[in-house]
Amino acid sequence: MAENRDAVSVFHYAIEVGGAIKGYFTSCSGLGSEHEVIEHKVTDDRGREIIQKTPGRMKWDNISLERGITDSMDIWDWRKLVEDGKMDKARKNGSIVMFNSELAEVGRWDFERGWPSKVTGPDLKSDSNAIGVEKLTIVHEGMKRKN
Repeated sequence: MAENRDAVSVFHYAIEVGGAIKGYFTSCSGLGSEHEVIEHKVTDDRGREIIQKTPGRMKWDNISLERGITDSMDIWDWRKLVEDGKMDKARKNGSIVMFNSELAEVGRWDFERGWPSKVTGPDLKSDSNAIGVEKLTIVHEGMKRKN
């Protein structure tokens, strides 16, 4: 019998790359995968034409993270490795870790051979008092949810 569980309240996310926490984020998306769908037109034993669907290549979503800008240069330094063509150093295994409001870990997604494909700084406006937001996009070669 299935156990009835409450949904988890999310407070923030952290990214760990190479075993060290690289930053805390308030927004995260792209924790998933999908298969391309291949359609085959076939005729069944009664002579009816049907479309049979089978899984094709699997692809992983890009991970997108956002945070208020800080004085930390860690994600920019990681991105610089890619810009300089040092992909052997840029590709890293890591985790996205989800915390609740009591700062307890409530979810973990491990990714393989990830690298930052995009880093953007805040939109600058002198007439705004909004917090500057920087964004990080990570591409990778596989992901597994751990808890």
